[in-house]
Amino acid sequence: MIKLYNTLTRKKETFKPIKKDFVGIYSCGPTVYSYQHIGNFRTYIFSDLLKRVLQYNNFKVKHLINVTDVGHLTSDSDEGEDKIEKAAMKEGKTAKEISDFYFNIFKEDLAKLRIEMPEKFPKATEHIKEQIEIIKILEKKGYTYKTSDGIYFNTGKFKSYGKLARLNIKGLQEGKRVEVGEKKRKTDFALWKFSGENEKRLQEWNSPWGKGFPGWHIECSAMSMKYLGKHFDMHTGGQDHIQIHHTNEIAQSEAATGKKFVNYWLHGAFLTYHGEKVSKSKGGLYTIFDLEERGFQPLSFRYLCLTTHYKKPLDFSLENLKSSKNALERLKNKICSCDDDGKINKKYLAKFENAINDDLNIPNALQVLWNFLRDENAEGKFQTVKKMDRVFGLNLTEKEKISVPEKVKKLAQERQKAREEKNWKKSDELRNKINQIGYLIEDNEKGFLLKKK
Repeated sequence: MIKLYNTLTRKKETFKPIKKDFVGIYSCGPTVYSYQHIGNFRTYIFSDLLKRVLQYNNFKVKHLINVTDVGHLTSDSDEGEDKIEKAAMKEGKTAKEISDFYFNIFKEDLAKLRIEMPEKFPKATEHIKEQIEIIKILEKKGYTYKTSDGIYFNTGKFKSYGKLARLNIKGLQEGKRVEVGEKKRKTDFALWKFSGENEKRLQEWNSPWGKGFPGWHIECSAMSMKYLGKHFDMHTGGQDHIQIHHTNEIAQSEAATGKKFVNYWLHGAFLTYHGEKVSKSKGGLYTIFDLEERGFQPLSFRYLCLTTHYKKPLDFSLENLKSSKNALERLKNKICSCDDDGKINKKYLAKFENAINDDLNIPNALQVLWNFLRDENAEGKFQTVKKMDRVFGLNLTEKEKISVPEKVKKLAQERQKAREEKNWKKSDELRNKINQIGYLIEDNEKGFLLKKK
């Protein structure tokens, strides 16, 4: 039995799939105009843990992560430039060159973090036809209106608008401090934006309403429903999507189909830096490459994310990351020393399963793992940890192949010779030199073993 906190109901609920033993999940993916930062990746790690827990419980999972390669403007109020177009102009490349480059980097980073690849990465530009079809249905049902810059969804016509975010619509309308322009309401949003008369866009398409491009929100409705159906199990994303993006997805999807869109909405909390959401202005906006440049393996960041529940803010610092790096190394060293007796420890596995199935309580599951490894009387450590790692995704039982520089090998051989000659002073000096270069040397019956620090 899996229990999950549903943002829609604000309750922890027992998960019941639409189809027996099958789960359809849609995760809001990257807008590929730049590198994804570690705040983004905390959300993808959360979605990955959800998928792994479902698979651990023998569900077949169909998971989509969309790719926004058009239509995401620099303002949530349907104003500003298209982020892809802006990046393309700045870098002197085509929109496709920009989106392909950053999408490939994104996939590389997913792999480094051991985030399982989805069944499909649907791209917005490859589903223009589907988006236009939904807008046509909404138009026919009377949910749209036209302005000089596009086709808009009339939120006043959708009675339950704002139910996900529990918006005070009346308060929003009365408290509006900015002009809404040609929009009828502050909450109305663009379904299709027209290309400006004097605007030269890199990406635009013909439509029944004129040449232009889709709004950001309609993309996710079109792609999720095409591959998962008009009504599916789960939708995930960051908590910043609740107020506008996911609220608008629900409105346009349910208005078009007349059906409930998604059963379970799950949202990950922010990665923070000095208590505030990571951002360019506040700091902490590292990429995976930035962390690698500072000597951190991506799995150290994954481990850090496992230490805090997905619904709670996680405060990031390089000091916290270093602590996670050290903890992961200690964990792997403990596991490496475990004999494989081929057994499964049912007692500790039951505790682990209770934790992961209680709204993905991965921090508790991690504590179960540590207690298990510290229990000198516990059997079945290697195989049990291997099974637990299907959820953790930390490569806990896999021995790393490391490339040791010739300089380090030579120092290790000199130290081995010093030990054979019982020259302990020289042996200690050489050990320190090896440590300073970034390697550990462990003595064993066969001689020595070199490891990265």
